[in-house]
Amino acid sequence: MPQYLRYAMRDSIRLQDPAAGESRFLHRADGEDAFPPPCPMVVFINPRSGGRHGHALKERLQQLMSEEQVFDLSDVKPHEFVQYGLSCLEMLAGLGDSCAKETRERIRVMVAGGDGTVGWVLGCLTELRKLGREPVPAVGIIPLGTGNDLSRSFRWGGSFPFAWRSAIKRSLQRASTGPVHPLDSWRVSLSMPEGTRVKPPHCLKHTEEFTLDQGLEIEGELPEKVTSYEGVYYNYFSIGMDAQVAYGFHHLRDEKPYLANGPIANKIIYSGYSCTQGWFFTPCTSDPGLRGLRNIMRMHIKRANCSEWELIAIPKSVRAIVALNLHSYGSGRNPWGKPKPEYLEKRGFVEADVADGLLEVFGLKQGWHASFVMVELISAKHIAQAAAIRLELRGGEWKNAYMQMDGEPWKQPLSKDFSTFVEIKKEPFQSVVISGK
Repeated sequence: MPQYLRYAMRDSIRLQDPAAGESRFLHRADGEDAFPPPCPMVVFINPRSGGRHGHALKERLQQLMSEEQVFDLSDVKPHEFVQYGLSCLEMLAGLGDSCAKETRERIRVMVAGGDGTVGWVLGCLTELRKLGREPVPAVGIIPLGTGNDLSRSFRWGGSFPFAWRSAIKRSLQRASTGPVHPLDSWRVSLSMPEGTRVKPPHCLKHTEEFTLDQGLEIEGELPEKVTSYEGVYYNYFSIGMDAQVAYGFHHLRDEKPYLANGPIANKIIYSGYSCTQGWFFTPCTSDPGLRGLRNIMRMHIKRANCSEWELIAIPKSVRAIVALNLHSYGSGRNPWGKPKPEYLEKRGFVEADVADGLLEVFGLKQGWHASFVMVELISAKHIAQAAAIRLELRGGEWKNAYMQMDGEPWKQPLSKDFSTFVEIKKEPFQSVVISGK
């Protein structure tokens, strides 16, 4: 990328003013704008990911590209890049700078981080469609997280490579030329009685605008006032025992960070922790039936090309329900499996795809069943394919439910008098992801 454009974007982001880069254009060197780069690129890096390699990776990227094209997420947020960096290129293009115009049209983004970091960047870039500022830059991935399911789904690999110094250069080359694919995203809307004390994850933001779909009968009474949150996910939403295990693990890691300082350590501790949470053994003093989700939840879905809600029976034995968008879950597993065409036709399903406008909804029973699913000896309990989902939860014997979105879990308090609702609907705009191979 020409130096004057790099500096113009840097100045605009630092001063939070797209016009701050104009002076770089006016004082550019002769001929500097004559040859637009064939595939301009910027990189966002989460230096806390990737174990001890985060800061060294940042330095290596700056050597291969330039300091101005590598954004440390602790300093530059994705929405600042969209609001000021890309706006700077658009401003210069409006002044007649053809180099800035072509750079804006061709620019791609690499994200070095885990699934949460990738989702953060994708969400900010998708805002460009809502604002009519297309094209939306395609995104490639350098996997630095624990699960890296987004990275696996688009063939960027499942872990940070051992010989990473040479691998990074190859990744940047693939990102420059790789084909792009669309990716669905899903909006989760959470509504609860006002006064519910909940600590939502970073992926959920408070909203005043959410209203329940009125095309469905509600069991019981609605509270006079509600509190609502919304967020977007790309991989999965789940409720039940798997989210409870994830919630406990995250708290353990926050309290004792020295126990989990890398992806391998995380997985070992996570596996061990799951054995202590009743996932494998339900305490004899409690009624096992109370552990089934159908005791607290009703689920309705809309099928493909259908506007009517349909009540779905939740199997008695199911203790966790997952609404999956990708083919990869839990560090590369495919719990939905690869059903044969005859089975798909019998169940009214279609072959799963990341851009088909459908979620694969499946259930996990006790920990032994989940374990066999995760080593892909069996498939999960297929429940439905859905274009929209509504969950209605009511307390009683259960004081809390546990939920998670793309690896961010939280504890959701339940009321015995009023229902808590979760609605999941497809976002109108798709993201664009680069294929790694």
